[in-house]
Amino acid sequence: MNMTFVVFSAAATAASAQTLSFGPSAFTAPGAFPTSVYASYYNDPTQTSAQVQPVISDPVTHETYPFELTNPDTIPTNDTADPHPLPSTASSSTILAQALRQIQLIASPETPNSPFLNNSCASCQAALGIAKFVALAAPEQGPAAVIGLCEAFELSHSCSTTYSANSLGSVITQVLANADVLGYDGQLFCQNFLGACPLPPTSALNLTGWFAKPKPDPLPAPKTPSGTRLKVLHLSDFHIDPRYTTGAEANCTSSLCCREGNVASNSPNQTLFPAPRFGSYLCDTPYSLALSALQAIPALSGTQESGFAFTVYTGDLVSHDPENELSRAYVEYTETVLYDLFRRMLGSGPVYAALGNHDTHNEAQDAPHSLGGALGEQFSWNYDHVAGLWAHEDWLPDAAVALARAHYGAYMVRRQDGLRVITLNTDFWYTANLFNYINLTTADTSGMLRFLTDELQDAEDAGDRVWILGHVLSGWDGTNPLENPTNLFYQIVDRFSPHVIANIFFGHTHEDQLSIFYANNGTNMSAATAQAVSWIVPSITPLTNLNSGFRVYEVDSNTFDIVDAHTWRADVNSFPALDDQLAVGPTYAFEYDTRTTYGQNITGWGPDDPLNATWWHLVTEAMEADSSLVTTFNTFQGKGSVRTQACTGECIAAKICYMRSGSASIAFQNCPSGFGSVQ
Repeated sequence: MNMTFVVFSAAATAASAQTLSFGPSAFTAPGAFPTSVYASYYNDPTQTSAQVQPVISDPVTHETYPFELTNPDTIPTNDTADPHPLPSTASSSTILAQALRQIQLIASPETPNSPFLNNSCASCQAALGIAKFVALAAPEQGPAAVIGLCEAFELSHSCSTTYSANSLGSVITQVLANADVLGYDGQLFCQNFLGACPLPPTSALNLTGWFAKPKPDPLPAPKTPSGTRLKVLHLSDFHIDPRYTTGAEANCTSSLCCREGNVASNSPNQTLFPAPRFGSYLCDTPYSLALSALQAIPALSGTQESGFAFTVYTGDLVSHDPENELSRAYVEYTETVLYDLFRRMLGSGPVYAALGNHDTHNEAQDAPHSLGGALGEQFSWNYDHVAGLWAHEDWLPDAAVALARAHYGAYMVRRQDGLRVITLNTDFWYTANLFNYINLTTADTSGMLRFLTDELQDAEDAGDRVWILGHVLSGWDGTNPLENPTNLFYQIVDRFSPHVIANIFFGHTHEDQLSIFYANNGTNMSAATAQAVSWIVPSITPLTNLNSGFRVYEVDSNTFDIVDAHTWRADVNSFPALDDQLAVGPTYAFEYDTRTTYGQNITGWGPDDPLNATWWHLVTEAMEADSSLVTTFNTFQGKGSVRTQACTGECIAAKICYMRSGSASIAFQNCPSGFGSVQ
């Protein structure tokens, strides 16, 4: 029945179909425009040289559209009458919330093919880019953005403490606002602090116009040795800890040990190794050890009556406290205490001091004056304070004090004997100074190396010799300094060595090390091309796993070359036995003298010839021939600590390579990594 209905219906439809008719198969339009279509025109509608322009009225808006809207000769390029609205200005809290959302999406991508999924470097720099615009648009939210970045990338368990506005958050906000975070600055930041990027190469260095004069050729005749020797003390890295707690855990799990509340995680309620009264391997210098060292120095050096000709101090007075436990007052307290002790305990003779990375607040932070205004002067409190202390102790003349206030605590002093001492604030090439990550492609953003170059030129013009003091070494294994500024420093040393620069002195590593500088950026390392040497002195603090030590140089009074060097140390492993009695304290004992230890196989070198760069290069050649010398060097590097690991295999060649690396660039280019420290 249904089938019949369907067929019937189809038949009925077919019967009712109509046949439609159409007009002709082609039509030729008139050549003239039908002018009657529109009531009026902006041009002549009967002409044939241009399209007609009818006058159009809008029945809704009741406006007549102007000829300019469609005139082909004056097509408008922007609609300025009816722009789309822009979003309202976001509040700082909205900016922060949106930034944190984007950072979270970079750190934890939503899609499986996100470009950030397997590219840690791109992720890091992109996140910095987001944070940068928070720092610019809502700087008061900068620290919160940094905390959010830290948490998103799981960089720390204490993000809110470490990066608060009262800690490093404000500093990083300044850096983000000024740095090229998607360029060299950001890549090196991500490499150094997050390990997220490859190390960018050293930037090309343009020295055109840097030096006022070319290097003299031939060099001036060397000064004639006087035969009279001066005793000069070299101290570094005291790290006095006035918060040291005798009896606290000396083998804690994290942070600085020998502090109340810093425990061993496997025994939080019971002290496993009570902190000895005179110090321990994972702790900084208690007052008792500080005074023991200062009592021992004059007695061992035979300067109780005469004092030293002078003392060089290559930085780091302050203990290794967590960032949130440091303050300006604590830094100033420590500076006051130690400079006063130096004056009263070491006898006559000035102390020429350089600032270390711990001698500021926040730790390692110093801002270049080029930031301008209050940002450029935010650490002047410290330069003013140390300059005032140096003046109070009568160590510096007024001119040098003024330089220290103006040049980040650095200065030049010309002694009456003709030696010039130039100090540097090496925070400006230290990897941990966040302000260095602003405009990294410029090797001297702070102007520190311009200051050094000008002072060296003045010394050359006057025929004077120079000692350079700093804290963070410029080379060794390359892990502490930045490449670009130390590359420039290396060229400066080459330009003014060996006729002007007699010696360079650093600290920082707490270990006994040195670096040799060569001509032509070390492209040919030989005794003939060795130009200068930097002495890296052992520390007073035992931190970390080291003995406590100091050094005295024998210096020719006319050439200011070092003729010999003597090092003493105290065995920290013996300190626990000194508790609970008052009869004896730590013993500082003679460790070695440099000439005898390393010079036995160097021929043609008289007893009064200097321990200069040429001599030290010959020492490295002797080490290549006899690896037992490297074993000896490695032992002394840790000041004879029972915790110093042996140096064998690849370590032997690495140590020699580090000794020949005066800049980070050369160390990274030439040397295997991983053998720089005995800690």
